[in-house]
Amino acid sequence: MPPMASLMIALGISLSTLMVMSANHWLMAWLGLELNMISVLPMITKQKHPRSTEAATKYFLTQATASSILLLSSTLNAWQTGSWDITQLNNKLSCTLMISALTMKMGAAPTHFWLPEVLQGSTLTTALLMTTWQKIAPITLMYTISNHIQSNITLLIGTLSILVGGWGGINQTQLRKMMAYSSIAHSGWTITVISISPNIALLNIIIYMTISTPIFLLLTTTSTKTLQTMTTTWITSPTSALLLTLLLLSTASLPPLTGFTPKLLMLDTLTTHKLAPLAMTLALLSLLSLTFYLRTAYLLTSMAPPITTQSTTTWRLKTHHHQFTTVLSPIALFNITITPALMF
Repeated sequence: MPPMASLMIALGISLSTLMVMSANHWLMAWLGLELNMISVLPMITKQKHPRSTEAATKYFLTQATASSILLLSSTLNAWQTGSWDITQLNNKLSCTLMISALTMKMGAAPTHFWLPEVLQGSTLTTALLMTTWQKIAPITLMYTISNHIQSNITLLIGTLSILVGGWGGINQTQLRKMMAYSSIAHSGWTITVISISPNIALLNIIIYMTISTPIFLLLTTTSTKTLQTMTTTWITSPTSALLLTLLLLSTASLPPLTGFTPKLLMLDTLTTHKLAPLAMTLALLSLLSLTFYLRTAYLLTSMAPPITTQSTTTWRLKTHHHQFTTVLSPIALFNITITPALMF
């Protein structure tokens, strides 16, 4: 892709997200979401392959449908209340339609069907963008209208997303599909508490982005796309294998890693609001996601030979890491020390 085209796409993606984050009018938010969708499509179709064309088509149709529902919701609300202000979503039907549109935008259940297919047809860099940056705009809108959201709807969508994300990722051998279902599960945790404690929901999605970014960068560095090729990661780069193992365990929310922090806060919040049975259910459903995280970590570590080969072969990969990996990995691994300050 020409440098000028890459620059225009990067500007379109970043500026459209900032437009949504700073918008106070539903039409401006819709415009930002549409510009964001149009900017991402060239990145998905960058590969000259039928799979990428199929992924771009599915992404376009799903996002266009979600945008139409968003317009319908905002129009109904303006018709009933006379206001296009984002913070004035007082109509219950409009609020329900808006939640449906935003969950479709971010790929949460039951409208999750497009996310694994789109990620599988994209490059690892585009998959990183889809699971991190592309969630900022819908999460921001959901955070803005969190005072008007009916908690029963978000609790149902969140629980279903955690179930689908854990159940769907168990049988996957493609890492991009596995990370897609992981994204669905983490989106479910965020949606579950968005109406009860929006700040903790925002913290959860920020920590997830902080953890998943170095994971995708390491997968890109080692050119790892399946569980089978992951077994040779230790031979090519032992540091990457060890770091990737710790990051996967952090994503699985095992203490004392950073991923455990938002889960602990969210379970504490649900228990405080007398939703202990739901908190117990979510904790049990998270064991489904823990299954494929531990399986992947086992493949990374159990295949380690007693010695590391020193030969330079044609398939040997570049050994240097991206600077973002070096910066984000310590934060993504051992930041649980901030938990007491967040809880009290």
